[in-house]
Amino acid sequence: MPEKDKVRIIPLGGVDEIGKNITVVEYGEDIIVVDCGSVFPKEDMLGIDLVIPDISYLIANKDRIRAYVFTHGHEDHIGATPYVLDRAPAPVYGSRLTLALIENKLREHGIRNIGLNPVQPRQIVHIGPFTVQFIKVNHSISGAYAVAITTGAGTVIFTGDFKIDFTPTDGEPTDLNTFAAYGDRGVLALLADSTNVERAGYTMSERKIAQTFDYHISTAGGRVIIAMFSSNINRVQQVANCAAQYGRKVCFVGRSMINVSSVAMELGELNIPRDNIISIDDVNRYRDDQVLVITTGSQGEPMSGLTRMAFAEHRKLQIKPSDKIIISATPIPGNEVYVSRVVNQLYRCGAEVVYSAMADVHVSGHACQEELKLIHSLVKPKYFIPVHGEYRMLWQHAELAESMGMPRQNIVLPEMGQVLELSEDSISIAGVVPNGTVLVDGLGIGDVGNVVLRDRKHLSQDGLIIVAMAYDRTNQVLVSGPEVISRGFVYVRENEDLIDGIRDAVRNLIESYENIEGGDWPSIKNRIKDELRRYIYEKIKRNPMILPVIVDLG
Repeated sequence: MPEKDKVRIIPLGGVDEIGKNITVVEYGEDIIVVDCGSVFPKEDMLGIDLVIPDISYLIANKDRIRAYVFTHGHEDHIGATPYVLDRAPAPVYGSRLTLALIENKLREHGIRNIGLNPVQPRQIVHIGPFTVQFIKVNHSISGAYAVAITTGAGTVIFTGDFKIDFTPTDGEPTDLNTFAAYGDRGVLALLADSTNVERAGYTMSERKIAQTFDYHISTAGGRVIIAMFSSNINRVQQVANCAAQYGRKVCFVGRSMINVSSVAMELGELNIPRDNIISIDDVNRYRDDQVLVITTGSQGEPMSGLTRMAFAEHRKLQIKPSDKIIISATPIPGNEVYVSRVVNQLYRCGAEVVYSAMADVHVSGHACQEELKLIHSLVKPKYFIPVHGEYRMLWQHAELAESMGMPRQNIVLPEMGQVLELSEDSISIAGVVPNGTVLVDGLGIGDVGNVVLRDRKHLSQDGLIIVAMAYDRTNQVLVSGPEVISRGFVYVRENEDLIDGIRDAVRNLIESYENIEGGDWPSIKNRIKDELRRYIYEKIKRNPMILPVIVDLG
């Protein structure tokens, strides 16, 4: 079958995981990339700042990339852009807010000359052999789109992250008419958000929580501090409207909250009168019942505004017993411990705390089962590829599609890096491309791997011993040392017998050598490690990292 009759879909992230969404669409010799996201590091990734997809395949084929198209501006869809566009540049398409957030990232990294092309809902863009249409959807951030990519082999639709909200705060519901129109014309494949597939029914409308905000803000006697995702512009707008209604000034706290709200206001996506916004330096000039703070920290992030306030680490804001704290989010899986820690500390400060277990202070931005069924019934795809979810979510989404009449052989649960080749007659796996994760630590990209992480974990759990000495090889004598330095292992002054035993063990081992003329220090250091590892484990059942340092005086 000619290549022009086939389209290839390659997920480099966003499958069998929440986050790091990036998918390659190939037709002939041309490539379009949908989204380019990151994910926060796991607990065992010590010291890592960010996790991005392995884009070796894109770098190797960068001359074939015609464009990057973005569904929306959340970090799990745009977070890797400065790292990817720097090495595999191409024009970028997305909503105005999405592109403004991407532009901020590129500017911070000193990346220029990337063409940013804002698009409107239902706009059609011709990119090489691809015809791309952007379809308005509801999500927890403004400017969210589904993307329909049409090639000579057929149309592939990416829902992006979405829900179906018939009463959205921006007044623009998900464009079901356009989805239905594609369904009538025929859709080759649907790649749909699986995040909430485990939940029956419908996702609650964003407008529902406006009543919760109204009640808690109107009944607060002191300051109101609301933590939420900085990207949830529609929710920020609702809170700001409530603040104005009850005579409160709005103060934004947290770097990302300040940046995103500033960008959204410049674009007209967020409408707050300038005289109703105060800086953090002006908070104490107003009575507590005149202040409303919108901050980061809904996930208990250690460096976020709310966490620093709770633990009295914020330079300008401290929690008071009269404060009412609203955490407008549910914990992302894995963050429950961090959120509980912050909530407990807020209570210790004497504040009133309102969170998802107590009230409707958060609404998901992802479609539940009935909404997913509606999209499937409108689009009527020939093939279905569940994405944006862990494996169990992808599996359940496949079962949902099958329950609606989709033949099981037309459903593929993708693996990262798999090349899915689709034609009108078949869907198959045509190989695997390089894939995985790249760890970002400070300015280092990909220079921290499993070996370094293993060492960091070892150090964090068992500590470090440095054994330093100087040896005169001419006279075959230990000139100084061995000195023992402990970091994270034991407190030296309280464990002098153990430290003396370590010194004696090393001294005896060195003196056991009749001749060190050759200076075979690597093997000697290995023997020191082995001897000390055995000795320390016998004494206190611990296994620190051991680092011998020998100065050879010749």
